[in-house]
Amino acid sequence: MPEFSNMPYRTLGRTGARVSAIGLGGWHIGLNTISDALSMQIVRAAIDRGINFFDNSWDYNDGASETRMGKALRDGYRQKVFLMTKIDGRSKSEAARQLDESLRRLQTDCIDLVQHHEMLRFEDPHRIFDDEGAQAALLEARQAGKLRFIGFTGHKDPRIHLHTLEVASEHGFTFDTVQMPLNVMDAHYRSFARLVVPELVKQNIGVLGMTQGSTDPSAHARGGPRTRLHLRHGPDAAERNGRGRKPLHAASSNCSRRRQSSIRRHLILNGWGKNLIG
Repeated sequence: MPEFSNMPYRTLGRTGARVSAIGLGGWHIGLNTISDALSMQIVRAAIDRGINFFDNSWDYNDGASETRMGKALRDGYRQKVFLMTKIDGRSKSEAARQLDESLRRLQTDCIDLVQHHEMLRFEDPHRIFDDEGAQAALLEARQAGKLRFIGFTGHKDPRIHLHTLEVASEHGFTFDTVQMPLNVMDAHYRSFARLVVPELVKQNIGVLGMTQGSTDPSAHARGGPRTRLHLRHGPDAAERNGRGRKPLHAASSNCSRRRQSSIRRHLILNGWGKNLIG
């Protein structure tokens, strides 16, 4: 994948992949208030300016987010990105069904990273690592070439993240990535940065951070998630903390001023330009 001089990149833990330090989330591009044309412009503008990490999920906007991203990644754009999506299914059969549906929507034969979505309860890791659990489906899919790497996400409690890592270890498995909230308030209560990140760095697991709290005042009223994806880093991230980032332009020069303004506003609401860590 190409790298741009004005975009910082990180090695994503044990995967060895080089990804942009800021990623583009997929939830918002599936909103019915965003047109197909605008969603495509947002995705391709991001890629054209150095963003190569793309986040999505099987359940975002009833599949519209994956479908739109799949369309935007046509015409050679898929080869320029590290593509991630998430599944909710906890059983082997449901996880396999959701993964195959995501592959069809995203119009790809292989997804770079698939994550177990929202590990929120202490029983969740035991469910996915059951003999007929979701992990079995992802391992078979990886063997079949449908995905490259496996991770998990969660928003609730760092102790559940640590427990999930322990259960994985008991089953002889190490996750490639882990996603969690990381923000200025995190250090003060059940801190993911203090409790989980050091363990991930120790195991060389890729850290996927997202801020908690929206810059869009209408997001909560719409019932949407209050997260914005911001950082991708590996074990070398600590020495990079606090580095600035050059501003990103939101649209190509042949867009109308009104369209450029619309794209810029959407990117800002998605958290572009924020430098949380790395």
